[in-house]
Amino acid sequence: MSALRELYPEERQQDILRLINQEGRASVTDLSRKYGVSEVTIRGDLQILADQALIMRTHGGAVMFSPSSDLSLNLRRQQQTAEKERIGAAAAAYVSDGDAVFLDTSSTSLAIVRHLKSRRELTILTNSLAIAQAVLDMSGVTVVMTGGVLRRDTVSLIGSEGLSLLGRYNIKTGIFGAHGLTMAEGLTDVSVGEAEVKGQVVKMCRQVIAVLDATKWGRVGPASFARVQDLHVIITDQQAPTELVEQVCGLGARVIQV
Repeated sequence: MSALRELYPEERQQDILRLINQEGRASVTDLSRKYGVSEVTIRGDLQILADQALIMRTHGGAVMFSPSSDLSLNLRRQQQTAEKERIGAAAAAYVSDGDAVFLDTSSTSLAIVRHLKSRRELTILTNSLAIAQAVLDMSGVTVVMTGGVLRRDTVSLIGSEGLSLLGRYNIKTGIFGAHGLTMAEGLTDVSVGEAEVKGQVVKMCRQVIAVLDATKWGRVGPASFARVQDLHVIITDQQAPTELVEQVCGLGARVIQV
């Protein structure tokens, strides 16, 4: 018990997340006893995890965000978390009050959302159910969702026929994560369906921002959705490969390393 009391809040929250993913649910009372902290503290921990769409709050506790078939998204949210937090904060700086912005289904996009809580009259367009849930308590945000077919592993809607609603909006900025980025293939995704949606949305955006941690540089997925020439800004971390960064900059994209 003493070791648990010594956990930093972030460590305790990650441990709670692992427990909920393993057991499927947890109560505030049980977690309070387990970690030796107050129920108020545990409720705060659960709210932080819920704000990131990692879990769903219930009366007296929390449950997994999605069925076990959706765990791949939860696992991706737990990778390179520090880098994604910095990237998310930097990307949020490109979003102003009154903007219409598209956020995709990437785990990095979820890191952006919590930095947008102070925005007013903001319109978020997305095909991500996780993004939609993450902004439920943000009163200054209007959420517009695409239609389509549910893809369970990314908790998203795919299908180009569901994009017609987006044509009513002047989308100032589109922010996209990716499986990988290379000079030849551009931004790529592992899902052809996701890439089809992203590719069409890229054409609707006045400004295209890619959010990628260093592990994505030089990696290629099965389906491309944007050329390097289509990108205005790439936000990444300090470990991004220097040679590839220089090549991308040579085609006109601004690369920000945080």
